[in-house]
Amino acid sequence: MPQHSENQNIALIVAAGRGHRFSASAGNASHETASALPKQYQPLNGAPVLQHALKAFENHQLISHIQVVIHPDDLDLYAVASLGITKCLPAIYGGAERQASVFEGLKALQNLNPQNILVHDAARPHLSEDLISRILAALETSPSVIPVLPLSDTVKLFYEDQTSQTLPRDRLKRVQTPQGFDYGTLLKAHEKALTMENTFTDDASLVEHFGTEVVSVEGDEKNIKLTVGSDLMETLEYRTGSGFDAHRFTNGAHVMLCGVNIPYDQTLEGHSDADVALHALTDAIMGALAAGDIGEHFPMSDATNKDRNSEDFLKYAANLVTKQKAHIVNIDLTIICESPKISPFRQKMVQQLAAILDMPENRISVKATTTEKMGFTGRSEGIAAQAVTSIAFPAGF
Repeated sequence: MPQHSENQNIALIVAAGRGHRFSASAGNASHETASALPKQYQPLNGAPVLQHALKAFENHQLISHIQVVIHPDDLDLYAVASLGITKCLPAIYGGAERQASVFEGLKALQNLNPQNILVHDAARPHLSEDLISRILAALETSPSVIPVLPLSDTVKLFYEDQTSQTLPRDRLKRVQTPQGFDYGTLLKAHEKALTMENTFTDDASLVEHFGTEVVSVEGDEKNIKLTVGSDLMETLEYRTGSGFDAHRFTNGAHVMLCGVNIPYDQTLEGHSDADVALHALTDAIMGALAAGDIGEHFPMSDATNKDRNSEDFLKYAANLVTKQKAHIVNIDLTIICESPKISPFRQKMVQQLAAILDMPENRISVKATTTEKMGFTGRSEGIAAQAVTSIAFPAGF
């Protein structure tokens, strides 16, 4: 067997489960396809749940490879979730139970013969660099390491006759993943377990059964496991932003609205291309981010903004959303004018916004109304627009 390289640490992510409890409760989730997707592939902050764990290991300097164990039916879903992750080894298929899936993953790594293995649940997306580092540090002196958290609830043990006993809370801990092990120790424990009828709920219990001491490090409260549909909702925080803009007409032959060129006998006056709809939407996004307004980021004093395509402003705002690990949930945009008529171009506007923001069209609404001949829009002196958007952020971000 080849010698393992110094400090070679491999992450083994178990992603072969079907998540029946999650699927049963997913009818209350906001995503239309929630019940059709295993929880590890549910969308979270603009990416599949599994991808968040993959990125955590990808970005840690001491992790050399990532081995993912998947269900055979999920090959296409996994291809999307792992896109751009360079440390991933070819995925392998898991067994009927979690324990069997971990064993398949361990066997697949025998040629690499790693020093340490970190076994992680795919349904724990909020994995931090600090937690990985704490586990790796403890593995320098111990063959088995688990992250734990204290209990805040009283725990009772109930017997068959319905009598109960209160357990000492100060001695009980909640166990998380990733769980770290000396690779050889965990592989041997799984090989021994093949002759046993019972299975173990986690790998620490398995090695403990065969006499290996398990030590603990401090876990992370954010490192929750998604078990039911409501868990996914609880990891998100929703914020709403609104935006408004107006531009007067001037001589011209078209107006730009939502990035769509609409033939007309006038145009809108402005420092940029005067796309009043995109300006309102950009301000709505910045409002949800508490990031100021479009004039603050693209001042008129900057000559580079003269006649600038307003799609640049919207893409800039969308990039700010991505930087905060958030995603735009929906957009409601209203264009206010007597003319030109918006309805013939409405669907094209929706398509254009969907393309710019990489969003589904069914989350974008573009409407038009008039002010019944009142005010400057009623006198056909210009066009106004107002926008509302909801953005989902990681809770506590």
